[in-house]
Amino acid sequence: MNRLLWSPSESYMKNSLLWHFLLNVKNRHGLPDMNYRTLHHWSVNNSELFWQELWDEAKIICTVEPRAVCDEFSMRKTSWFPEATFNFTENLLRREDDFPALIFVNEQGTERKLSYRELHQEVGRIQQGLKDMGVKKGDRIVGFMSNVPEAVIAMLATAACGAIWSSCSPDFGFKGVLDRFGQIDPVLLFFSDQYVYNGKTHSLIEKVKELKSSLPSLKALVAIPYPEGQLDTTNNFSVNWKDFGRASQISYEALPFNHPLYIMYSSGTTGVPKCIVHGAGGTLLAHIKEHRLHCDIKRDDVLFYFTTCGWMMWNWLVSGLSQGASIVLYEGQPLFPDPGVLFRMIDDCEITHFGISPKYLLSLTKSDYRPSENHSLESLRVMLSTGAPLLPKHMDFVYDNVKQDLQLSSICGGTDIIGSFMQGNPLSLLRSGEIQGLGLGMDVKAYNDEAQAVVEEKGELVCVQPFPNMPVKFWNDPDGKKYDQAYFNKFPGVWTQGDYIKITSEEAVVVYGRSDATLNPGGVRIGTAEIYRIVEQFPWIIDSIVVGRPKEGDIEVCLFVVLEGELSDSRINDIKKRLRSEASPRHVPCLIHAVPDIPRTLSGKRVEKAVLNILMGEEVSNQDALANPQSLEAFAGL
Repeated sequence: MNRLLWSPSESYMKNSLLWHFLLNVKNRHGLPDMNYRTLHHWSVNNSELFWQELWDEAKIICTVEPRAVCDEFSMRKTSWFPEATFNFTENLLRREDDFPALIFVNEQGTERKLSYRELHQEVGRIQQGLKDMGVKKGDRIVGFMSNVPEAVIAMLATAACGAIWSSCSPDFGFKGVLDRFGQIDPVLLFFSDQYVYNGKTHSLIEKVKELKSSLPSLKALVAIPYPEGQLDTTNNFSVNWKDFGRASQISYEALPFNHPLYIMYSSGTTGVPKCIVHGAGGTLLAHIKEHRLHCDIKRDDVLFYFTTCGWMMWNWLVSGLSQGASIVLYEGQPLFPDPGVLFRMIDDCEITHFGISPKYLLSLTKSDYRPSENHSLESLRVMLSTGAPLLPKHMDFVYDNVKQDLQLSSICGGTDIIGSFMQGNPLSLLRSGEIQGLGLGMDVKAYNDEAQAVVEEKGELVCVQPFPNMPVKFWNDPDGKKYDQAYFNKFPGVWTQGDYIKITSEEAVVVYGRSDATLNPGGVRIGTAEIYRIVEQFPWIIDSIVVGRPKEGDIEVCLFVVLEGELSDSRINDIKKRLRSEASPRHVPCLIHAVPDIPRTLSGKRVEKAVLNILMGEEVSNQDALANPQSLEAFAGL
């Protein structure tokens, strides 16, 4: 059995919001015990009751209360909370006081704070600006912005009007932005005039000029000086943020549960990204569930996630305002000027919930930096990680070198559901290499190829019942064919996420990576994460990527590594020996090659498909979706 990393104390459990929710459900519905597994079983066996209980727990502010949880309970036809009308922004800004709402920090040491009262004032002003220019329900408002308070304000003002928000981070290339915004015909663009990363300042003015000429639907552009400097004087085609709108109280447009709130995008590494439309109700309910019950976020907590405005974790982070918590926005390189920058921020801002990615933890494990030796971290209670499977070595590093008395929550879901299928909770044990359990209300199974649910075996991640945060639709997909192809093609009527998982006998979860990046040497199905878990145990391997190249009717496993020093014959033999002994002979690569860098998306995910395309002599069609497209050059000659 895997190493036990964390066991919640009795006081930790009983002080959690999840414990009180479980107690209420137990008393009202006769649950036999106070156990997370019992609660999860009840939540999927009594789905409508669970979502009603959550609605009541969240105290959703409505103009019209729902008459029922749903009108038809089927995967593609469920209409959640019919007749209910509400506003997303109103539920995030239910408080108006001097408590800190937003705390902005960047790598240059700038810090700004906005209270809930100040946030109300700014959202009201920007909403009035939107109204003055004629923005109406359903219009698309977009942001090409740094992770600054103005991005949150613009989004909240957009949602208050019933318009739809979509955003890209400033490190996107022009084509990457156009591939996204060009599909949805936005009427207004908010943009940062520049951004700073790794000590360097990058102007966005020329990119924005190109966007203006390429997006004929735009009626106006609003510029945000970054961080608080003078706006670029060469910019004569936009309105300055401080001059947009006028003082006004927020007015909340009452809207149906499924009214579109966000347009998110698939990674776009193999073509034009899919435009995924998420409804306000499903997003709000899912985020409140995850924040309140799984993460135990309360009014006096401080929530941080390292993200940009181009990743769904930004949307997830901002929803923490619904709990009345303080939200920390960080702009910059997370290891600049040194690996301690985010840990100093934990102490300075008294962060209680700290979210990062496995790639960040990998960088720490490869460095000599030990946070526990340099920082107090007294306030830190929960560490979150998503974006890729969290490997055992990452988890061990956290408990050995960050903090022992800590709930480490690996969460797994995706942009497709703007939330999680599996995540942590304050009641369950945590073992190395595992996620604590399945999300409440998410009827997740591991399916084999015969559509049978399996336990203690690797299978396809599926969800067999509908849930409120399924996408409303895809943009420009009137008959829903693209939607069905994306999620219901493999197992009809069952949501298929595209990941391999194993559900243990204890109902913890192990994630093996994308099923569309599967390796099948000799017909044996292997998840790429199985190889990453083993390979990256070597201290001299900095990063890696593995693909399966078709050859003579079979699949040839190819491993590429970024490493310290040279890739000697002895190191190659060590890799092969460990893969053979800890996994199987099928996991041993036919080719092991050193490269200077590994291609990743802007949110830090490995892009196996791009590497495979190059190895097959095919073109990578959308390199603007990559954070480091130059990394592909090393594969071109192979």
